[in-house]
Parts: sequence; C-alpha cells; structure tokens
Amino acid sequence: SPLSFLSRSPTPTSADDSSLLLRKPYPSPPSSQSNTGSPMPPDAMASAEQRPAKRRKTEPKPRTTLSLDLRADYSIDEQKPQLERLLRVLHKKRKIVVIAGAGISVSAGIPDFRSSTGLFKSLKNEHNLKSSGKDLFDASVYKDDISTATFHAMVRNLSQATKTAEPTSFHHMLATLANEGRLLRLYSQNVDGIDTSLPPLATRVPLTREEGAWPKTVQLHGGLDKMVCVKCHKLSDFEPELFDGPVPPTCKACEAQDNVRTEHAGKRSHGIGKLRPRMVLYNEHNPDEEAIGSITRADLRSRPDAVIIVGTTLKVPGVRRIAREMCSVVRDRRDGLTVWINNDNPPIGKDLEWDLIVKGPCDEVARHAAMRKWDDVFEAVTDEDMRKAREAGEAKVIIESPAKSIPFTFEQVCGVPTPAASPKLPAKTTKQPISTAEKKSSTTLSGFTIKSGAKKAPSKPKATGPPKAAAPKRKRAPAKKTEAKNPRINQTFKVSK
Repeated sequence: SPLSFLSRSPTPTSADDSSLLLRKPYPSPPSSQSNTGSPMPPDAMASAEQRPAKRRKTEPKPRTTLSLDLRADYSIDEQKPQLERLLRVLHKKRKIVVIAGAGISVSAGIPDFRSSTGLFKSLKNEHNLKSSGKDLFDASVYKDDISTATFHAMVRNLSQATKTAEPTSFHHMLATLANEGRLLRLYSQNVDGIDTSLPPLATRVPLTREEGAWPKTVQLHGGLDKMVCVKCHKLSDFEPELFDGPVPPTCKACEAQDNVRTEHAGKRSHGIGKLRPRMVLYNEHNPDEEAIGSITRADLRSRPDAVIIVGTTLKVPGVRRIAREMCSVVRDRRDGLTVWINNDNPPIGKDLEWDLIVKGPCDEVARHAAMRKWDDVFEAVTDEDMRKAREAGEAKVIIESPAKSIPFTFEQVCGVPTPAASPKLPAKTTKQPISTAEKKSSTTLSGFTIKSGAKKAPSKPKATGPPKAAAPKRKRAPAKKTEAKNPRINQTFKVSK
C-alpha cells in the first residue's frame, strides 16, 4: 500500500517530495545496464545451466613422415615401428590405390626408363641417338623413316623380352590384394603387360565398363599386347615380326574392305590403314582418356584409405595429377596413409605429402609382407593319406572352407575323442523304500542308482475257490458347514458370479 511504501522510503523534506514518492517507482534497468556485481536472477541461472556448452575447435594432430630403408646396408631391427606401419597398410587397409611404374618390373628383366641403366640411356647408346632415348617414345617417330625403323626395332625387342618375363613377388602381392577385394584400383604406367597377365589384375582393351564395374587395372600408357589400325581402329593381337623396317604393316581388314569396294563395286578407294602398337606416346592423346577420367572420379568418391606410389618418379603430368588428388583425399581421412616406395627420394612439392617413405626394391616389401599367393590351392586329403601321414608322425590336415583355408594339425582335429551323449534324467516319481538286497546289488554312479541283475522274490500262488464278495464302499460323511463368526460381513458384502 502507499503507506507501507512510504514507511520504507526516506522521510520527505517537503510536500513536493511527498508527491514524488506517491508515484509509481521507475522500472528496473535492463541487465546490460545493471551493475556487474548484482546477483543473477534464478530464471537466468536455470537457462544458463540448460544451455549446451560450446564445442571448442580442435586442431588436427600434425602428421609425421617416417622413413624406412630396406636396402641391404641398413638393419631392420632399428626400424621396427616403420616396418609395422607398412605391414599394417598392406594387411589391414580395405581400399588401397596403387600407382605403379616401371620399377616393379625391373626384377623380371624389364628395364625402367629414367635410371642410370634405364631405356632412355641404353637406347641412346644402342641406336646412336643425338639426344635421349626419350625421343623414341614421342609421337614424332613417324615423321621420318629412320626414326620409324628405330622405333619398330625397339618395340620388337621389348615385346620379345616381355613374353619371356615372369611376374615378380610384388606383382603376386598386388594380385593377392585384388583377390581379397582390398585393392580398389591399380593405375599402371607399364606397357609390358606382366601385371595384367594375372587374372585378378586383368583389364579390358579398350577400357570399358561391364556389369557396372570397371576393371581392376588401368593401363595409363597402353600396352604391347595389342596393335590397332590408325584408320578403322580395329584391334588385334600384337605380332612383333610385322614391325620390321621403316614401313608400318598394313591392316588386313582395310585391305579386304577396299578390295570389295574397288573391284566388285567399281568405286574409288578410300585408302588402307597402317598398324601400330596400342601404346600411348608423348605428345599424343590417350584413346581411353574419357574412361580413365570416369574411373578416377569414381575412386575419389569412394574415399580410399591408402595410396601406394611405387616404382615411378611422377614425371608425367597426368600421372602426377592423379597421385596428387588421391593423396589429398586419403590424407583427409583420420586413418588414411600415403606410402612412397622407390630407390630414389620422392618429388619435392607442397602438393604431395607422405606418411611413410620406403627406400629399396619393391620385392623386399613383398617379402616382408609374406602374403600368400592368390593361386595357392590346398589339395584334399583322403583317409588313406591321413593314415599314412599319421604313421609317419608328420600329419597335417587342411580344412578348406568357402571363405579361406585354415591349416590344423592332426592332433587338433583327430586327437580329442568325441564325448558320449549325456544320460537322460529319470522322471520325478515318489520314492519307494529300497530293500537291503537291492542296495547291495546296485551301484551308484554320479548320483544315479543302477541295479545290477537283482533276482525277484518268488510270488505266492493264488488261492483257488469261489470268488469273494466285494466289500461295500464306505460313504463319505457330509462336510460340516462352518458359519462365519461375524454374519454381518457376509450379508453386507455379497458377491455374485
């Protein structure tokens, strides 16, 4: 009331002051204008407690680059963490992308290109070239007869070397990864065709998509296993004996079509095409470039978890671009790893960053991985073979399942006998007293009483004579009705069904 308000207010000094006190008090200022030392209202405190805490932005942990040297001069015992990291990539990752160069085929007898003993230097000395042997892999080799003849001789020798070459241990390791479904793609710069000769790494020429899936291996520079006509683009198996001299061989399909056109139809000739190896040279377009672009985009969308660059120097701009995009996607993942495997150091640049640098031959990587070959098959063992092996004491049994084959020793399979069936529990019946004779003739086993041949006592002979009259049945006495102690409860609370 006004009186109570005046009683709490200071005493006015005049009538004007008393009139001011009778007015309504000023509203309290907003929270922004209030003193900082004033306590927070309870409603504001409750809303502050319910408000979720702000998430702090955490910076990603800096990546470290480890180095592993597998050359003979270095010890593996001092590099166990790096080796374990490499083996973890090969054995645990599920989407591995491999970009391979000519270095993976050196141990098979196929020289690489840019090393001190590579093709660029050996071809220069062999054919007395003015510049590097790289000119023989340029599209300008078809401009004059001398360069064309030199190119044909080089292709013929290289094709003969690839036919006698065998896949290396690294090729078999890649085939095992593909057979297990953990190799997402193999981008190969090799034209020798050793990798595609293995069924798990097979490819299609031209590069096409069948049943919604691309082949595992993408030949970035073509191969020496096919030749193509420059006019009708018909593919056929490569025949190295045709490429002898400066003149390229003619296409048989074009000759047959031109013969029908000129001699039978009486029309003018449209020309006959020339054959050439289906390999991509410098300064020319790749016939599968659109398909390679589609495969690369599909692999980037699938987000691989590991990239392995092996046996290449990434001097070709298109290959370096693929490696750069793959490495950036892999390093965006928390568990992604990029691996460089080569005898030389990786290229210097901000666009390529590595988690593990491995120096040494790639076959050493396959040896340390110790993965089974993709075509290992275990033979079935008969009972007679098992008996003979058991007598020899060196028996091993292979149990083959659809998923994988697991070796077991003979003792693990046949050493433990099969347990007998559990005894059936007797039905619950009323216990009857057992005589002392039965107790003596019975044995107890695991809580069960088993009688062992106890003889029955002879039964008494039945009496003969007229049948006795049946005894009369006793009638049951009627049940006495018990009245409730308090009849009022029954009369008051009556329940009817």
